[in-house]
Amino acid sequence: MNKEDTAPTTRISTSYDLSPLSFENPYEFPRHFLPTIMKDEGKIPLVLVACGSFSPVTYLHLRMFEMAQDHFKERNEFELLTGYYSPVSDYYMKEGLVKAEHRVKMCQLAIETTSDWLMVDSWEARQTTYQRTAVVLDHFDHELNTLGGGILTKSGERRKIRIMLLAGGDLIASFGHPGVWAPNDLHHIVGHYGCVIIERTGTDVYGFLLSHDILYQHRMNVTVIKQLIHNDISSTKIRLFVKRGMSIKYLLPNPVIDYIHNHGLYLPLPPTATSVEQEVKKPVFIDED
Repeated sequence: MNKEDTAPTTRISTSYDLSPLSFENPYEFPRHFLPTIMKDEGKIPLVLVACGSFSPVTYLHLRMFEMAQDHFKERNEFELLTGYYSPVSDYYMKEGLVKAEHRVKMCQLAIETTSDWLMVDSWEARQTTYQRTAVVLDHFDHELNTLGGGILTKSGERRKIRIMLLAGGDLIASFGHPGVWAPNDLHHIVGHYGCVIIERTGTDVYGFLLSHDILYQHRMNVTVIKQLIHNDISSTKIRLFVKRGMSIKYLLPNPVIDYIHNHGLYLPLPPTATSVEQEVKKPVFIDED
């Protein structure tokens, strides 16, 4: 089959820079959308972190943050400051994983064209070994609170920023898979930080919380948000659509579509080619799509 036969059918002209990233440039933690002063010091400052493959990032990944923002606006406990995408490194070795530079760039293109409060952190993607989610959250705590000193209130007080993992219900369900998540990591993620879970169709999050001992122990640190408009877009389906030459328009931002086409991502590999996921022995774990 020729490459032209399987190319994405949707081609959109965009003025955005579609050149790939290079991790040879020094790492810098993004802070450009992080407020310097809280609006309401009666609330707890909160930052959400979404860990996952993002191969590619979709409108569901973007909607997850918007749904969380709506949720916290209606409540008086937390002030949501910003949100971060943290794409996994190449050593996650999940099926369908393109190089980390591509995935970080696609996330950047997605938020540059759709959001004025979300950021992409490339620290995890740059690592030469797989980083557990608990370690990634520790990284954000170090950057935001240890190095950044938290956030100022209007009265001049410094507050520690609360960090929570933002995830879909399918990721949380993987907590129950034997041998996938270390119990100490689950205690650290859910007990020390906390989780905001977006329910996905077919996932009984409340039932799972009741049945899982560690999650039930830390249930007060788990916030479940229902989708009022169900969105089942998945990266897996996007990759399959591209492979089959089907349109992916209106499933992800236009610059991301252009990037996928320009770099020939997710097309069938030639028989002699070696994909990224075949180069390193694949560890056993599950993460967000």
